[in-house]
Amino acid sequence: MDERARQGRGRGGGGPGGLLNGARVGAEVKKALLADAGRYTWAAATTGAQNAASYQLATGHPVMPIGGFNGSDPSPTLAQFQAYVREGRIHYYIGGGSGMRGAGPGGGTSSAIATWVEEHYTAVTVGGVTLYDLTAAPKA
Repeated sequence: MDERARQGRGRGGGGPGGLLNGARVGAEVKKALLADAGRYTWAAATTGAQNAASYQLATGHPVMPIGGFNGSDPSPTLAQFQAYVREGRIHYYIGGGSGMRGAGPGGGTSSAIATWVEEHYTAVTVGGVTLYDLTAAPKA
């Protein structure tokens, strides 16, 4: 893979539509994910391995693929994800993953995680991508 593709340049803004339905990672999102990325086990978490891979390739830091390849595997569980958040191991949750949220035998897990994050953390839009800072204080 050439350096330009690895860094995510030339792929437009954020959101769906990258290689194999992965995300297009814009400069603003990349900058946010790189902020203090080395302090965390995962710079971010998002639904689906293809989506996570796009962010991981763009930043060079681990991104958790919730639900495996297409978001339908029950991994991690909601309880595991909540523990990782409590432990400060995940910086951001990237909303609107390209995975099939809620589909398949374990898809309820990725949907439950998304719902939990949305209910407990504040969404911000960066470069057209919805981010939740999981290290910020939860909503009251």
